Amino acid sequence: MNTTARLAGFGGALVLLAAGGFAVGTAAGPVSAATSEHEGTGGEHAGMTAPVDDLPGGLASSKDGYTFAVADATPEPGRFSFTITGPDGKPVTGFDVEHEKKLHLIVVRRDTAGFRHVHPEMAPDGTWSVPLTLPAAGSYRAFADFTPAGGRAMTLGTDLSVAGDYRPATYAPSRTARVDGYTVELAGDFTAGRTSPLTLTVTRGGAPVTDLQPYLGAYGHLVALREGDLAYLHVHPDGAPGDGKTAAGPQVKFAAEVPSAGTYRLFLDFRHGDVVRTAEFTLTTGHGH
Repeated sequence: MNTTARLAGFGGALVLLAAGGFAVGTAAGPVSAATSEHEGTGGEHAGMTAPVDDLPGGLASSKDGYTFAVADATPEPGRFSFTITGPDGKPVTGFDVEHEKKLHLIVVRRDTAGFRHVHPEMAPDGTWSVPLTLPAAGSYRAFADFTPAGGRAMTLGTDLSVAGDYRPATYAPSRTARVDGYTVELAGDFTAGRTSPLTLTVTRGGAPVTDLQPYLGAYGHLVALREGDLAYLHVHPDGAPGDGKTAAGPQVKFAAEVPSAGTYRLFLDFRHGDVVRTAEFTLTTGHGH
């Protein structure tokens, strides 16, 4: 990841976004490298067109000649495989290592339920696979976050589906998350078009957690998804473990910029006691002035 421009880099807060139109790459085929049309759930961006280069991460399935191609858009439980094809149409086998992995895979249902951040393994022929089971019926978005060897970081997205009785989830604005006895508090606000500082504070049983463990080279990973089209931002914290100035908790600080006002779902991965946990938040942003 540089992760999606990456939306931020592990050694600092890097932001990946772009203002402009929005598109959805589907499993039926890649979004055009020239223009694309929003096909998601509607909203203020529906029907807009824009060059792929102007899109936030994850809204196109194809960019700069690279395509996120899944083997089956309705994957069987426990199995998911795909390739990243290059400008020559062949599977890419050379990737730069970013945050200790060659590729990061995010999968989430379009109502933002069932968030997964996993790391597939690549076969010599360029086929990636991971034992992934999607938790419930519905339409999902998969994001492949990678850097082709010697190229620039990108995040591509494609749609998946699970048959069954779809029961959409709804989320009220929330700055407090509780998971496995941990409480995580979110301070700060997104403002469209501006770099916004965010601070997440981790406690357990009312006591600050000061011994967070490094996970993929950082003390925390933050993914933000815009409600509706799932525009993707992957933000990493300021500082890094072992740099002599970044504490191992209780606070993990980020800087990010969002492309538009609206509601965003945030997912913080943090590691403690040798277990990675995910804290979820819902944040509504305002317009810059």
